[in-house]
Amino acid sequence: MVKNFLKKAILLTLFALCILVLGGIGGVFFERSLLPRLAASNVFSQFPFFGEAADRVTVINKTEQVVIREDDSVEKIVSQPATAVVNIVAIPLLKDAKGSVATLGAAAETVVTTTGVLLTNDGLAVTYSEAPFDTIKTKYSILLYDGSIHEAIFVGRDALTNLSYFRVSDASNTPAIAFANSDDARVGRKLIAIGNTFAEYQNRLSVGLLGNVNRIFNLSGKTVASSEKWEGVFEMDLARPEVFVGGPVIGFNGEMVGIVGALTVNNALQSFILPANVVRDSLNRVIAGTIEKRPVLGAYYLSITKALALGQGLSRDRGALIYSRSGTTGLALIADSPAMRAGLQAGDIIISVNGTEINLDNPLSELVARYNRGDTLSLVILRAGEERTLEVKL
Repeated sequence: MVKNFLKKAILLTLFALCILVLGGIGGVFFERSLLPRLAASNVFSQFPFFGEAADRVTVINKTEQVVIREDDSVEKIVSQPATAVVNIVAIPLLKDAKGSVATLGAAAETVVTTTGVLLTNDGLAVTYSEAPFDTIKTKYSILLYDGSIHEAIFVGRDALTNLSYFRVSDASNTPAIAFANSDDARVGRKLIAIGNTFAEYQNRLSVGLLGNVNRIFNLSGKTVASSEKWEGVFEMDLARPEVFVGGPVIGFNGEMVGIVGALTVNNALQSFILPANVVRDSLNRVIAGTIEKRPVLGAYYLSITKALALGQGLSRDRGALIYSRSGTTGLALIADSPAMRAGLQAGDIIISVNGTEINLDNPLSELVARYNRGDTLSLVILRAGEERTLEVKL
């Protein structure tokens, strides 16, 4: 009897414990999961019980760390575009005893080397140079990625972008870099700058971020913009920008976002990236044979921003302000230039060119560069608060 009683008591105790455990689990599930869902529904939220339950609900924001695995092997990324990076060598020709300019043997310090990049499969290479190359008393060679040396022919210089073009004279089916659409570039994008060295199958690399899109940086090298120089560049922090000048900057997809350039502004070297779309347009002019025929307006100006408009008390926050620090027209316009002949004056604000409004996306120099020498442009200007129209022949 006693044994049967103990056995039943144990079973009842275990059963009661099971009920308590299952009930507790069910209660937690009901309160934490089911009840909040019911309280949030349109049907049950009308009842006071569920409304009070909703007030007691604690929302827990669960944060998960998601690791995106990225192939960060820069070597793999640059393996293809690096083959298009070259070294351009400019060797001065010396006069011999008879006065003929033909003898080689220049001092080492007079030999100029710079990084370049092949743009086409027929050996057309480009590099950036603030100063023009000497095309008469200089012999040019190009060192390809595989270490081979080839004679090079100077093709031409684009005065708008400071890009100089050379062609490998005895090579065919050369590597060529792929262009990206630089209009798609965004601040924060990872970039790789490539500079050449004298070693075979080896390049100098620097990884960084696209830090800024500087829409008012002009390649004039002055504190004012020139209507004959490109305006609008990318900026990337480079530890030694001088060793990358002329080389490509690529995205992590291997396509060229732009070419590294540098200017001396106020006695300081300032590097930048000339966007790929600008390089492509310049290349098209080289192919068409019109690279040396860029139009000339002959004006110095400031692209108007909101800050400039406030600081100068201007009535417009966009346009091109014809400018010289002294306020004199003679310093704001090149003598006998189309701008001066058209009657532009210091202090004028050019509002539009042939109906296209000037703004930070369409600066004056870019709009002028769309035309050719001999074209006539209609300029809408603002002078002393009144709009006027001037005709100017480039």
